[in-house]
Amino acid sequence: MKLPPGPARRAVRFVAGGAVLALALSGCAAQDDVVTLDFFQFKPEAVANFSSIIDEFEAANPGIRVVQNHVPDADTAIRTLLVKDKTPDVLTLNGNGRYGDLAKACVFADLSDLPVVEQVRPAVTDIIDDLGSCDEGEVNALPFSSNASGILYNRDLFAQYGVEVPLTWDGLLEVAETFEAAGVTPFYTTIKDAWTMGPAFVNLGGALQPDGFYDRLRAAGPDVASGEVSFSKDYPEAVEKLTTLYGFGQDDAASRDYNAGNAAFGAGEAAMYMQGSYAIPAIRAANPDANIGSFPYPATNSPEETVVVSGVDVAVSVGRDTEHPEEARRFVEFLMSPDVVERYAQEQSAFSPLATGAETTDPALAGLAPYFEDNRIIGFIDHQLPASLPLPQYLQELVLGGRPEDFLSTMDREWSKIAARTIPNEKD
Repeated sequence: MKLPPGPARRAVRFVAGGAVLALALSGCAAQDDVVTLDFFQFKPEAVANFSSIIDEFEAANPGIRVVQNHVPDADTAIRTLLVKDKTPDVLTLNGNGRYGDLAKACVFADLSDLPVVEQVRPAVTDIIDDLGSCDEGEVNALPFSSNASGILYNRDLFAQYGVEVPLTWDGLLEVAETFEAAGVTPFYTTIKDAWTMGPAFVNLGGALQPDGFYDRLRAAGPDVASGEVSFSKDYPEAVEKLTTLYGFGQDDAASRDYNAGNAAFGAGEAAMYMQGSYAIPAIRAANPDANIGSFPYPATNSPEETVVVSGVDVAVSVGRDTEHPEEARRFVEFLMSPDVVERYAQEQSAFSPLATGAETTDPALAGLAPYFEDNRIIGFIDHQLPASLPLPQYLQELVLGGRPEDFLSTMDREWSKIAARTIPNEKD
């Protein structure tokens, strides 16, 4: 990847594993009164974006140097660093369940006193807070970039066949049937990569599950069968709708992966694609002229109930034991400045998490933007599941012909097993 000229070109390090990263970080120290910050950055497609941001920051703060360390496997690398007691000064991580585990383990500093905390959209704050924190009231990460998971569609094909964006579940089925009858693949599906079934599951499940589902599930502990909620009781409709949509995929779906899906959808090989805003840059990389639109999953026949699943695509944290807390916080405040946040959002087809952020101008996001602006968003439900529960593999088995009742009972059984090990039983 070609990087812009300047200090950031020298400050980017690509490494293949955590051990090498640890060596890279151990060599970063203050030299000649210049403080060097280790910046752990997990998104390969954003290396150049952050290099440009670092150049600007260093120009405004000549006493601070920022070394961007990007690794292919962020989860493994960060665990390796923690074992070696080498937590980076500043980190970006995906705001998911793994981040929540690290926050609850008190890996990150409390940033609750930074002014920008009050500028984050309330719904986005709720999403990151729900993942956990070191202590009640702490803010262990600031949302830098938000994504939105919906259905992407080919505007040209919709116009060619006179199809309107559906607002209801029945309307979505009519759209799929219209394209199928015309010989156009309704949905391009990529079953080879198990995780790609997740977006449809979290959208349908999140919209259709009862309020407080996961709080009540955790409260039940291992006693799922006798609890108020369970996957078997509350997820049959979501699972049935999931398998219905995958039934409109192309014949070779089992051998197609995410990269193939981005290229094929970009080339116009299907009318719709069950991926979110995060896929747009990759689709455009395959075909810059792809005419992409988006709309939320209409999980029911009541449009007023429709919500958009959104996650904190990039969360910014400071290592709790950093030797340079003042400089690290100054860099974080620069990252979270409205101009930087909004520019990154435009470049990466994302949403600004700031309440004062400008509305997105990306036409591909126009169908999801109103829900984001109105705080009609919910978090990714899979972020509430333990990492040891292999949801992607279970979903893959399901859409390849598994029985829904087997999927649901397996989810209940695995939750119970994990809860028995990890959730205290107040009855004891």
